[in-house]
Amino acid sequence: MKQRNQTQRRRISLPRLRIRTSERKIFLFLVDILIVNLSLAISWLLAADSGFTVETITAPYKWYLTLTLVWCISAFIFDVYNLARSASTTNIVRNIALAGVTAVLVYTLIPVLTPPLQNRRLLFVFSALVVGGLIAWRIVYAQLFVQPHFRQRALVIGAGWAGRTLVEMLSSVTHDANPFRGTGYDLVGFIDDNQKLTGTTVAGIPVLGGRNVLAPMANALHIDEVILAITQRHAIADDLFDEMLRCRELGIQVTTMSSVYEKLTGRVPVQHVGRDLYLALPSGDRASERIYLGMKRLIDLAIAALGLVVLAIVAAGVWVGNRLRSPGPLLYRQERVGKGGRCYQVYKFRSMIPDAEATTGAIWATADDNRITPVGRFLRKTRLDELPQLINVLKGEMSLIGPRPERPEFVDHLADTIPFYRARHAVRPGITGWAQVCYRYGSSPDDARIKLEYDLYYVNRMSPLLDIRIILRTVQVMLELKGQ
Repeated sequence: MKQRNQTQRRRISLPRLRIRTSERKIFLFLVDILIVNLSLAISWLLAADSGFTVETITAPYKWYLTLTLVWCISAFIFDVYNLARSASTTNIVRNIALAGVTAVLVYTLIPVLTPPLQNRRLLFVFSALVVGGLIAWRIVYAQLFVQPHFRQRALVIGAGWAGRTLVEMLSSVTHDANPFRGTGYDLVGFIDDNQKLTGTTVAGIPVLGGRNVLAPMANALHIDEVILAITQRHAIADDLFDEMLRCRELGIQVTTMSSVYEKLTGRVPVQHVGRDLYLALPSGDRASERIYLGMKRLIDLAIAALGLVVLAIVAAGVWVGNRLRSPGPLLYRQERVGKGGRCYQVYKFRSMIPDAEATTGAIWATADDNRITPVGRFLRKTRLDELPQLINVLKGEMSLIGPRPERPEFVDHLADTIPFYRARHAVRPGITGWAQVCYRYGSSPDDARIKLEYDLYYVNRMSPLLDIRIILRTVQVMLELKGQ
């Protein structure tokens, strides 16, 4: 006991400069807010005649609040708090520039939001300070916070399939090709009971020993986090569990491979969660969840009813375009699998030639698919071909947000090859969804598996905040013409 207390004191005395994933996002957000508001304060001071005073700085307080709100919305649309992208200078300069310019345009072009800056020169100063300051700060972050001094030192329990997948995801290389360079992890080694692996490397990471050395090794190597990468939870032996408890006593965070994977990718690792069904399905019996689903349905009905006006306007333009380039029906109906595995007819604007699958049967569309009409290509790029599904929303067959419904011909095959595939039918399918804003158009079983991981993440974490993120990201996808 005395030796353990001495160990704990040595552990506590170590300086802590490493920043966790959640702390990094909060830190990025706070500095961003400081920069955008400081830019307004400087512009306001330049416009004021009274010089530098507290009253001068605090006078435009309501514009500070509105600017913060505008920045938050713009930041969500362009996903600037994605740590993977934040470590890539190329990606972050592009996304921050787009988000900053969008925020400035919205802020300055809407009179009710804009402070009375007297001339265009000050408006230019404000814009340059916001965009330039944010880009400069993010470049500093991308170069500084990927250094070992700021990363979470981690041990991985299990050098098997799940452990190797985790290493591949977190591998830290010094170029922008690795999307997880900025995740903040430094994988120190594996702990695995296979004695033949001890002293060797797996996926470039050394295997340090078996379960009996976990706690002392974690303490000696100043480990911040222990990640359990054992798929079958019942395979955790009592002595391994005791070692993990010792790590907790030492102040070391203990987590699972699936939770790290979800946190960093926004996906559920369906190949590695074993039979832990709760990781893929909501409980369904919480009062807060029932209230959320009820409110979501009311919002679906209200927006779908209002959207019928937009649908009518777009339908007129699509009808004219198709009449000129590809005569045929305006709408296209197709059978899809919805909530509870029930099939229904989904409505879409026709984007392909009539009878496109008459000779091929059910197949996925491809990027250069010659069946797609000129008007249909634009509709797919902007996702406007999905707009008639507002009718399905009103009928209760779909929601505005949820997993995209798949065709029965594909569902039967995918359910036989991909774990948990039918779990996506626990909720209403959506016009847009988490997979649609995070991943490209899927045209293969591998794409279907990755999109399922995104879908299950949404199914298990449905919330108003996540719905708002999806809506804002959908706007980005539509503006960038990323549909297919």
